Amino acid sequence: MGVRTRVVIPIVAGAAVVALAACGGSSDDAAQPAAPAQPAQPAAPATTAADLTAVKDYLLEHTGQLTGFTADFAADAQRYYDLAEAANFDYEALWQSSAAEVGELVEHMKEDWVEGNPYYERMEGIVAGTPSLAEYDVIIDAGSSAAEDPASAVPFDLTLPDGRVLEQPGNFYNLTEGALWGTLPEALVAEVPSTPTDLDGDGTVEFGEVLPDAAFLNVAATEFQNAANDLAASAEAWQPADSDAFTALVVMVPTMSEYFGQWKESRFVVGDSTSSESFNVVSRLSDIRDIISGLQVVYAGVGPLVASVDEAQSSQTGRELDDLGAFIGDLHDQEQSGDRFTPEEADTLGSEAQDRATAIAGQVSQAAAELGISIEQ
Repeated sequence: MGVRTRVVIPIVAGAAVVALAACGGSSDDAAQPAAPAQPAQPAAPATTAADLTAVKDYLLEHTGQLTGFTADFAADAQRYYDLAEAANFDYEALWQSSAAEVGELVEHMKEDWVEGNPYYERMEGIVAGTPSLAEYDVIIDAGSSAAEDPASAVPFDLTLPDGRVLEQPGNFYNLTEGALWGTLPEALVAEVPSTPTDLDGDGTVEFGEVLPDAAFLNVAATEFQNAANDLAASAEAWQPADSDAFTALVVMVPTMSEYFGQWKESRFVVGDSTSSESFNVVSRLSDIRDIISGLQVVYAGVGPLVASVDEAQSSQTGRELDDLGAFIGDLHDQEQSGDRFTPEEADTLGSEAQDRATAIAGQVSQAAAELGISIEQ
């Protein structure tokens, strides 16, 4: 803030009297004391909004990818349903009559699903961390089933062609993964069982070799596409505010313990002994790395605003977020190279990641407070 200076102009007494007389003033007027000076008012601090154009562009790019994936996936699920319907939903007969076509189609859906998984994860930090968009995260990727946890359950039911209603069955990524790889929870398996099938013809039915229940997969894929389209429309209408960006960082960066706990329980750590019904096809390390990549885009948008308060702190926070992403990326690279981490190592690594993330979130929260930006949690 600049210092206000007072300019003092010396007055010669005789000249002052002449001047007053010339203006019709009197000596009594001259004797009146001058009005007291008003105290200087502090200047209001300058406020500058963050440029979040790149954040919205990034979100729209990924909602576009997600809608493209879900449209293709739903079309393949419909094709699979038509083949199953022609076989009167007798999956052994379907396999005997159309093994080549069905096997290729199921394999393609799996490959499509694996390719489509990062499309959401890379924007999850923005979607889940923005209050006006967060419900889509519950629907698409994070919500549980009512049987698992009513408090965090998805806000929808699925109605099958025969009229059966699956109440709050879980999020769409988990439902479609479970259908394609045969890892649906027991409550759903009882309703829509997959059929174990030697898809690759090697004489052994291994993990993921199933023919999904066609009606269930078709309904889940169609509603998944609808949810993706709804998210895309909401993202298009979204006008990002500083509070959205800071909230996403404070809420979503310090979620490492949850993610590492899911990784620890998956096939990627405990192998065939897992009881986990999700995160068994794409490693949770890949998901974490992708989530952080989206949050790095968010921080790039608010970093200059943080620098207006504390330039050194802004650089440090950005560097530490980049380092956290590199830490997760290195673990994923090791896993992809064949390293198998133990549950104990997963706990240790998760604690380190959480400590780093908590420190970063604290720095962002402090900067938001200094800038007068509210965090919604």
